[in-house]
Amino acid sequence: MFESPPFWMYVAGFLLLLGPLITVHELGHYLVGRWFGVRAEVFSIGFGKEIAGRTDRHGTRWRLSLLPLGGYVQFKGDMNPASVPDPEAVVEPGSFQGAALWKRALIVAAGPVTNLLVAIGILAALFTIYGQQVITNPEASTEIGAFAEGSAAEAAGMEVGDRIVAIDGEAVTEFNDIVRAIELYPGRDLIITALRDGRERTFAMTAARATREDGFGNTSVVGRIGIAPAALEVAFQRVPLIEAIPLATATCWDITKMMVTGIRQIVTGERSIKELGGPVKIAKYSGEQLSLGITPFAFFVALISLNLAFINFLPIPALDGGHLAFYAAEAIRRKPAGPEATEWAYRFGIVFVLVFMVVVTWNDITDLLPFG
Repeated sequence: MFESPPFWMYVAGFLLLLGPLITVHELGHYLVGRWFGVRAEVFSIGFGKEIAGRTDRHGTRWRLSLLPLGGYVQFKGDMNPASVPDPEAVVEPGSFQGAALWKRALIVAAGPVTNLLVAIGILAALFTIYGQQVITNPEASTEIGAFAEGSAAEAAGMEVGDRIVAIDGEAVTEFNDIVRAIELYPGRDLIITALRDGRERTFAMTAARATREDGFGNTSVVGRIGIAPAALEVAFQRVPLIEAIPLATATCWDITKMMVTGIRQIVTGERSIKELGGPVKIAKYSGEQLSLGITPFAFFVALISLNLAFINFLPIPALDGGHLAFYAAEAIRRKPAGPEATEWAYRFGIVFVLVFMVVVTWNDITDLLPFG
């Protein structure tokens, strides 16, 4: 077990994580808006009461606000910080609503795209500087060397020496493939194909629901079939930058697919909504990763940046994805949605986001306090 970091490190980790990520997200909106000649009236890091600020020569008020849980750019013609269009605003040059539809779409998409690029950039840098973890004995790593107590694989008839070659018809070439196919799906029925004495055999089993704990006592629910590889040799191989960028992009895509799977499992009841974390847990994890050093913290920053991009692309009114959904409808209908429908949709979106924040914050509190 790792020693818990001091309280100041949680605060520092949280600020070093969310502060820059929120800033680059909003800078994405701001810079593309400036490029297209749209005037920004407010650029705020945080919500609520202004703590400090200044107005630049372009008339933009740069603000640091009380609640450091997000930020916004309010363009000319926006009704509020959620960028709800003001139906009474004059459509004129320099206003957001006066910009062409494709320009508005690019301005909105620029925020989450910037977070995605930050994630790719950090991962590419880590691959180039420290290398990519690879298994140097892939075939031996797929051979079963031992069973855990109560192993689902052993109960299904598998034996030590069996070499797994496919899971649910998908080929596996190394132990990491086995982990990816099972870990994210606790309780899932599996068909595992293995080689024994040169012949393929199939085994049906159900992945057990196991609790995994990290060095700080944080737990997560994962799938397990109770096997250990016969041999597992791991090394780090440095990756040239020209190869690191596509590798980082592919890694982000794999993580995004895991996010989609997790959300689907929560919606269908396969996972509990209590597994969702909010700002308190982010602060806890950020302090813990910072205490481990710059490399684990940098990877965590990349992960959260990718999460911000993913969440903001969801088609929920009041988020960037909700705006893009309205623009897509406008492009198809060749006219914008009516002001009343737009206003109600954004009200629903704001309420949804607020309720979500309350739920995940409550999850954080009940999980971290003694009665959790």
